[in-house]
Amino acid sequence: MKEYIIRLVYVEMLGHDASFGYIHAVKMIHDDSLLVKRTGYLAVTLFLNEDHDLIILIVNTIQKDLKSDNYLVVCAALNAVCKLINEETIPAVLPQIVELLAHPKEAVRKKAIMALHRFYQKSPSSVSHLVSNFRKRLCDNDPGVMGATLCPLFDLITNDVNSYKDLVISFVSILKQVAERRLPKAYDYHQMPAPFIQIKLLKILALLGSSDKQASENMYTVVGDIFRKCDSSSNIGNAVLYECICCVSSIYPNHKLLVSAADAISRFLKSDSHNLKYMGIDALGRLIKISPEIAEQHQLAVIDCLEDPDDTLKRKTFELLYKMTKSTNVEVIVDRMIDYMNSINDNHYKTEIASRCVELAEQFAPSNQWFIQTMNKVFEHAGDLVNIKVAHNLMRLIAEGFGEDDDTADSQLRSSAVESYLHILGEPKLPSVFLQVICWVLGEYGTADGKYSASYITGKLCDVAEAYSNDETVKAYAVTALMKIYAFEIAAGRKVDMLPECHSLMEEFLASHSTDLQQRAYELQAVIGLDAHAVESILPSDASCEDIEVDKALSFLNDYIQESIEKGAQPYIPESERTGMLNISNFRNQDHHEASSHGLRFEAYELPKQTVQARIPPASLASTELVPVPEAMYPRESYQTTTVPSVSSDAASTELKLRLDGVQKRWGRQTHFPSTSTSNSTSLKTVNGIMQVDGSNTANSRTRETYDSRKQVEISPEKQKLAASLFGGPSKTEKKSATGHKSSKPSSHMVKSHAPKSSMEVASEKTSVQQPPDLLDFGEPTVRSTAPSLDPFKDLEGLLEPTTQVSSAVNHSSTAAVTKSPDIMGLYTETTAGAHHKDSDILSGLSKPPMTNMVGGTTTMQVAQSSKGPNLKDSLEKDALVRQIGVTPSSQNPNLFKDILG
Repeated sequence: MKEYIIRLVYVEMLGHDASFGYIHAVKMIHDDSLLVKRTGYLAVTLFLNEDHDLIILIVNTIQKDLKSDNYLVVCAALNAVCKLINEETIPAVLPQIVELLAHPKEAVRKKAIMALHRFYQKSPSSVSHLVSNFRKRLCDNDPGVMGATLCPLFDLITNDVNSYKDLVISFVSILKQVAERRLPKAYDYHQMPAPFIQIKLLKILALLGSSDKQASENMYTVVGDIFRKCDSSSNIGNAVLYECICCVSSIYPNHKLLVSAADAISRFLKSDSHNLKYMGIDALGRLIKISPEIAEQHQLAVIDCLEDPDDTLKRKTFELLYKMTKSTNVEVIVDRMIDYMNSINDNHYKTEIASRCVELAEQFAPSNQWFIQTMNKVFEHAGDLVNIKVAHNLMRLIAEGFGEDDDTADSQLRSSAVESYLHILGEPKLPSVFLQVICWVLGEYGTADGKYSASYITGKLCDVAEAYSNDETVKAYAVTALMKIYAFEIAAGRKVDMLPECHSLMEEFLASHSTDLQQRAYELQAVIGLDAHAVESILPSDASCEDIEVDKALSFLNDYIQESIEKGAQPYIPESERTGMLNISNFRNQDHHEASSHGLRFEAYELPKQTVQARIPPASLASTELVPVPEAMYPRESYQTTTVPSVSSDAASTELKLRLDGVQKRWGRQTHFPSTSTSNSTSLKTVNGIMQVDGSNTANSRTRETYDSRKQVEISPEKQKLAASLFGGPSKTEKKSATGHKSSKPSSHMVKSHAPKSSMEVASEKTSVQQPPDLLDFGEPTVRSTAPSLDPFKDLEGLLEPTTQVSSAVNHSSTAAVTKSPDIMGLYTETTAGAHHKDSDILSGLSKPPMTNMVGGTTTMQVAQSSKGPNLKDSLEKDALVRQIGVTPSSQNPNLFKDILG
């Protein structure tokens, strides 16, 4: 069986389903043999997940194995705990794992720490009282246990730095001992002393020393020692160096450490390895936040990376340039980004570069003309990949201006935008987002400076609407722009002459299937017929940035409502107070509560509360409809209960509700939403000897001088010119404030007129499709009132009309009530589905469902002999059909149902 299970692991690894063998792997973990048990644990951790149905079968075995005297069995159980124990079963094994923290074997203590860390990742509240154990294990005698403790402490410090400031001295002391090679040789990796422990400690120190001068001063000495002792001839040494640079860029700045970090970055950038160059560019991007002049020392290396054929390295270099941008080099950097955006096919990265270009243009634009041209290039090349927010920001910037109360500069910006957009409209294909911006700008400012006439602008807008007839949004923007232009002309007292193409376009939109376009066309038609004063009130000139006050309470309708109520109208009832309506917020809260509260409970059940049974006479029980109890999964409906009047005086009309509080759900919709969490596992692959450095320091310096001299010889005038444009400006960053292009107005509205939704749209939004409830859902506290079902055989009355006598009586103590019999044919169809698969439907079509006669709790079935009459044609058709199927109909064999149903 062990060999079979190992082969099943291989089968699963190849992607095939081996679920038929899972139960055998579960059985193997119960075996007394250590080899078989460990093989079973290995298999179940690979086969199952924490929410698998078979997990419940191994929890008890894990609890037993955690108490084993054999530490190998305990280690195997701890491995399974890290993989298979979910949030609900953590309390079942947590006490035993806490006891294992004091186990004499270091391997057990290490795996216990890992299990607690896993519990913290799945449910932080379950181990919040055990945080002190991590602090204690930090002082463990075994370096492996101490190293394992660093991982949960890193997560804890990430969430709450201030609570662990007192551990700075301890972490520095541990890092110093590791750097001085005081750990056993077994922890060395490529002659580096415990490099992974060093990396984790440097990450923790970077968190603790951020914006804390006192804590950072304790770290300077040990970080400087690591810079000096680190071997850069191996990948793992370079990894420790890179982590040191990240730590230096996070803690309080120190000049000596910054110089050491710059030297390490220089070695990375001068390497022939693309991986090391990538690390150098990333590290340089971290350091320029603290010391921007460091980038100028490596400008030629940055240019080489920008022209490198490695696409990943090129992207990282663009990220560096994005961080280095200032007013003196913004034009070169943005042009380079746009050129690179044209050369790639990755739409996701195109979107990212477009947003960065827009952001840099907004912050560091040297002139209005350059800003408009840059935005046009971004929209033309990126197309519809540009985020719609970018278009809205562009319209807002054009509307608000530079925010410096310079009306001349703002008008020049808008005029240059109108000119450039009129020129761009001649191109054959433009993105939809860009066309929306063009239509909005032409509608707002097309005739503002008087350079272009209204007829010219309206003709261009009509051409746009006709050229892009398949885009409803562009046509809507064009119609609104036409309405603004005509409104401005009417408000200025000028005569409006509508072009023939505008007339035909408006007639087309008036009959459009789109309600939005149709409403905009009707609004345009109405605006043209108004006088100047009314139009100026509706669409004031250059008011797109003005605040709009919205009366959400609709107080202007108070007089109308009061007048209607006095005339006899019914007052409005809020939706939450209407009978039978369900508040959607309560619905969501209850649904979330049910999903979150479903799980294993380890406390005792509460005692059932005493309930007073309603005294209802038997007569009312027979005919009272069950009232549905409100449920959380479906919208509630309330029904009026109808009771039969009783002679007894204490019988009141009461609601009957099924009490299903503690009933376990067997069928129906699943309401358990387990919280799944994927284990985050990281792996680090290192390859030795990427950059082989041997010899003394003299040899290293000679090599560096040779490289520098070779670089100076190979520098071309074009590279020197590009470097001067990128780095030659003043080193001090000259960033404008974020509001350099933005006004201090609290809010702005791009489009003045928005078409309100029609009543049909509102009605369609309010209508929600309700799924029918599951009739077998006994877990939900709902009882549906039984309604008389329709007879499915009435359509066959022309073929067969058997008469069935139905008599049913229910005998209680003193009252009898007539109830409708259940559908026996449905039961017959289900019962005979396997044996009579082909002819069950035809039998059900030829026979009326027999009714039951319930007397004194016993059931008898009577099938009356049906007589059709003298209709010879129907009788012949029926006999032919019966002979064709070869089955005796129920009218000729009245005991057929009794034989089948028993």
